[in-house]
Amino acid sequence: MAVAAARLLLRVVVLALLAAAQQVVGKSAVLSLRELDGRRRSAATTDTRSSRYYVDAMLAETLGEHKKAGAATSVLELKRHSLTAIPEDPVARDRYLRRLLAADESRANSFQPRRNKDRASASTQSASAEVPLTSGIRLQTLNYVTTISLGGSSGSPAANLTVIVDTGSDLTWVQCKPCSACYAQRDPLFDPAGSATYAAVRCNASACADSLRAATGTPGSCGSTGAGSEKCYYALAYGDGSFSRGVLATDTVALGGASLGGFVFGCGLSNRGLFGGTAGLMGLGRTELSLVSQTASRYGGVFSYCLPAATSGDASGSLSLGGGDDAASSYRNTTPVAYTRMIADPAQPPFYFLNVTGAAVGGTALAAQGLGASNVLIDSGTVITRLAPSVYRAVRAEFMRQFGAAGYPAAPGFSILDTCYDLTGHDEVKVPLLTLRLEGGADVTVDAAGMLFVVRKDGSQVCLAMASLSYEDETPIIGNYQQKNKRVVYDTLGSRLGFADEDCNYV
Repeated sequence: MAVAAARLLLRVVVLALLAAAQQVVGKSAVLSLRELDGRRRSAATTDTRSSRYYVDAMLAETLGEHKKAGAATSVLELKRHSLTAIPEDPVARDRYLRRLLAADESRANSFQPRRNKDRASASTQSASAEVPLTSGIRLQTLNYVTTISLGGSSGSPAANLTVIVDTGSDLTWVQCKPCSACYAQRDPLFDPAGSATYAAVRCNASACADSLRAATGTPGSCGSTGAGSEKCYYALAYGDGSFSRGVLATDTVALGGASLGGFVFGCGLSNRGLFGGTAGLMGLGRTELSLVSQTASRYGGVFSYCLPAATSGDASGSLSLGGGDDAASSYRNTTPVAYTRMIADPAQPPFYFLNVTGAAVGGTALAAQGLGASNVLIDSGTVITRLAPSVYRAVRAEFMRQFGAAGYPAAPGFSILDTCYDLTGHDEVKVPLLTLRLEGGADVTVDAAGMLFVVRKDGSQVCLAMASLSYEDETPIIGNYQQKNKRVVYDTLGSRLGFADEDCNYV
């Protein structure tokens, strides 16, 4: 009884601290612009976060949830770095952000169907694994990144590689030696010669034919080395013109505290595109070669992430592989996980879709032609949410009505963002929040940090962080900017997607 009471008391304290972290008024929230654009937080805020972390640690210890050798849960970290990579000079900052948003627009367009030429464009056993997830802003990308370890032997350590976490693609790949054409990355190139467990996939392997075709759209091709051994070569092209080409291989990959042998990945020898300074990409899609499918026998085809919103360098989120009580014990959600049906589209097998049946801004329900449409894509690799034109017009109009009532003057649009304000002199603003009603009755309310995009650090240009599609029948996308401070659960075997509120800014 005493232990149970202690657990209950700690849980109450945790929930109280989390509730105090953000002042929510109805379906609006008070947002600190200083924290959103990377300016230093106050000492009081820092103390609150430190206290919350201390209480979470106490709770974990009481419930026996600390990571131990051979424990059921191991965590990959997702951090939110400070925005020091964005230039301070207004002109340079403007150019930098435009380039990143243009890259995001190219990705969003690549998900849309082509219509015509005018509109085309031996492992450690574990029931779950969790790794840190961080912002990629220092690596010149607005996507989230994590670090994996690849290869290794008794004579050389495994290589630590920072990769983009992407639910919109399948094949995991990294840049490799000897690279004929590689972009600049922060980590050293992966050297297959330094790994005792590396092996090229043979041409007659199933992974080289049907599996690779499903993952990339193109089957593997055969090539032989001077020694006469055949290798399977892959060619992966993205809709924005980025690509990776190289050898399909297997090796040992470490994810948090879990080690996975025989993992199939791409060893990229020629790579180009919008990957910033990362070493490559982690594919979390739905086909056989994705990380999710390759580890389904261990983790049950379930993974989740919590994307951090804070801009401090010591804050991080998490990527959890595995479901059930083992994985859920690492969650810090403050609301129950609410599930909706996961929809599969045979024409786009790697992607995750759901149905949005309604929407509200600041608690005011919206009416729009595009609401109730099926097949809304949720994607960790797209930054800004794209809405059907009718839905965006309704969201924009209601947001402008409520936000504009405070008297904030309008500012010019920026890149794909057309609803901007001059918030000069305001450290905090009351922001109407967008709520999406999902099939089955689940409600997902965008965190305040996902509503506004700070273009200028002085607050003179702050924009609604959403954009409109060009056509009503295009595929809407829920981007990562609007997923911040949410526990998003992907249950591929149960065909469901779950959402819960969670403070993802762990310190």
